[in-house]
Amino acid sequence: MFSTISLIILQQADTVAADTLSLAAQDESMSILGLLAEGGILMIPLFLLSLLAVYVIAERWRSLNNSRMEIDGFLRTIEGMLKDGDRQRALTYCDGIDKPLARILKAGIRRLGRPIRDIEDAIRNAGKKEIFHLEKRMNWLATIAGVAPLIGFTGTVTGMIEAFMDIQSLQGNVNPSVLAGGIWEALITTATGLIVGIIAYGFYNFLLGKINRMIHELENASADFVDLLQTPSAKKAKQREEVA
Repeated sequence: MFSTISLIILQQADTVAADTLSLAAQDESMSILGLLAEGGILMIPLFLLSLLAVYVIAERWRSLNNSRMEIDGFLRTIEGMLKDGDRQRALTYCDGIDKPLARILKAGIRRLGRPIRDIEDAIRNAGKKEIFHLEKRMNWLATIAGVAPLIGFTGTVTGMIEAFMDIQSLQGNVNPSVLAGGIWEALITTATGLIVGIIAYGFYNFLLGKINRMIHELENASADFVDLLQTPSAKKAKQREEVA
């Protein structure tokens, strides 16, 4: 009797061990792409969103880095040209520099000779256009950060619904391993959506910080330029006071 029970236990142990080794072999042979493919049809929009996020991040990063410039040297050069009375040379110099600050100051230089309020309005309007271009496509990244996790949760919910429908069709006679397999396949979309959303949200805040710092630099440089234009008039006013 005892030997019979021992034999049954050993046979069950061998079966469990064989199943375990079989599952381990399947796990090792399953590639990342194969794992993602188990997530279902909603993995397609998540894949497209990830590609779009990579494009926006790379494009904005490159654009922001190309927009940076040495501000102090640029302002000194413009100041020297304007003090020499060579406005056309200053405009040509700005045309040769494809940077936001150069385009902003160019709008102000074009209105030299008009009241300072008109110059400030021209600089402000040009600045708004440049800020719009700096923030271009950032709303795409924010949308991806919010939508990707929601798509992932949707895939998990639909997968769970299918799993429980299978349980109902089999009248509850379901192997727990089969149920567990259906659940982890449904959770793949959630994990993928969260990863895409976290990456998009992290880079959104990083790039937004770079944009805000650049906007602050442009505002300070524009204010310095307006002060530069007002300096000669201040000197003339002082001379008039001395003469009077």
